[in-house]
Amino acid sequence: MRIKEVCEKYGLTPDTLRFYEKIGLLPRVRRDKNGIRDYSEEDCRWIEFIKCMRSAGIEIEALVRYVKLFQEGDATLEERKQILIEQRDKLQAKIEEMQKALERLNYKIQVYETHIKEAERKLKKTVTKV
Repeated sequence: MRIKEVCEKYGLTPDTLRFYEKIGLLPRVRRDKNGIRDYSEEDCRWIEFIKCMRSAGIEIEALVRYVKLFQEGDATLEERKQILIEQRDKLQAKIEEMQKALERLNYKIQVYETHIKEAERKLKKTVTKV
């Protein structure tokens, strides 16, 4: 798959894909005889993984470390697992923080809805008196 197709499929820019490759986040992509990147299914699975992790707020540094360890093989299984656990715990804390913010927003919206209804009732009473 060419870079343009990959970008369209995953909603990324060519610069982003090149950056991911440059920093080691995306393992080296094969190139055809003309030097043009040719993304394999395996490359696409890595892109899906990276995109999912980034959308969850996982730090690039943690992902780069994970990829490097993955490339080193099974001797790094425990260390990779620990990276994922740490990132999961951070994500869980963010989710809890966001849940609190959502609850606060919902409360504030409810307060405004109550005030608006009260104001509409008062206005209605004033209009009917005139």
